Amino acid sequence: MSVYRRLKLLSDAHSISGREESICELVSELVSDYCDEVRIDKLGNIICRIGSSIPKVMLAAHMDEVGLVVKYIEENGFLRFAKVGGWFDQVLLSQRVFVHGKRRVSGVIGCKPPHVMKEDERKIPVKHEDMFIDVGARSDKEVRKLGIDVGTPITLDRELRRLSGSRVTGKAIDDRAGLVCCIGVLEKLYEENIDASVYVVGTVQEEVGLKGARTSAYHISPDVALAVDVTIAGDHPGITKKDSPIELGRGPAITVVDGSGRGLITHPKVLNWLKETAERYKIPVQMDVSEGGTTDAAAIHLTKEGVPTGAVNVPARYLHTPVEVVDLNDINNTIELLSKAILNVDEWFMAEED
Repeated sequence: MSVYRRLKLLSDAHSISGREESICELVSELVSDYCDEVRIDKLGNIICRIGSSIPKVMLAAHMDEVGLVVKYIEENGFLRFAKVGGWFDQVLLSQRVFVHGKRRVSGVIGCKPPHVMKEDERKIPVKHEDMFIDVGARSDKEVRKLGIDVGTPITLDRELRRLSGSRVTGKAIDDRAGLVCCIGVLEKLYEENIDASVYVVGTVQEEVGLKGARTSAYHISPDVALAVDVTIAGDHPGITKKDSPIELGRGPAITVVDGSGRGLITHPKVLNWLKETAERYKIPVQMDVSEGGTTDAAAIHLTKEGVPTGAVNVPARYLHTPVEVVDLNDINNTIELLSKAILNVDEWFMAEED
């Protein structure tokens, strides 16, 4: 299956934080031919293992996407909602959504019309608490007949689309792109005789606290780990290279530091391992120092007595919007980098042990 096809299947799926069951089932189907073992732990992480020797390598990509949840149902049938994960409120207004009750119901996000706003109101961006969802119902009773209640999850109604060349746009590419990379690695490693145990983990609830990474890493207790996520590209209007020098189409971004050091400071040995692999196999990479967010790596590297951890990220534009953009060539190069690094992990691991 092509990278585009896998990304479309995963990006078009709907699973907000804490409700990852459907994406977990899809991942299970996609990896079943490439694993020695697939299991789902108590929190809902999917753990896929190939190989059975030392060292133990963990790859983590989160399954959840930022979403919404029904907070209150108005008597006239409109839904008030809360955010799940980090949203910039302005991207929500006028979006089509799916409300995932007993069946999937379409809706739209609306607000007070600008035609009846006072002049000072029109100058202020609309906050999410002043928005509502219209599913076409006439009353709260009609809403509940649709199987919708307080706590029902909501996702955006978007599908992956091709742009020019090798670039695509869609929702939840953060971090379905990472999942595609991990599945691609499993496919490549399945054809090789690997001298390691590789655990690919689809983690839950990353967007709301890196929760699944923390518990799955504790169970696996890896010798080395890599988070596979997306990172902010600074190659479009409104952002400068001093904010982010990362560009689409120039290869995966290897994290050096994220969150101004409050997240991950990549272990020097892991950083050298990734850089040397890229140089040896002539894989284009970018080095990423970020003052913003972090990834599952921040939770993994603090597991038990500590885990040497790094992060390899696919450059992406417009994160946490319905129109995230990535370059498929970056995904292919991420798969290549991770696969080659793992195939040589015994060489790296034994050298470091000596």
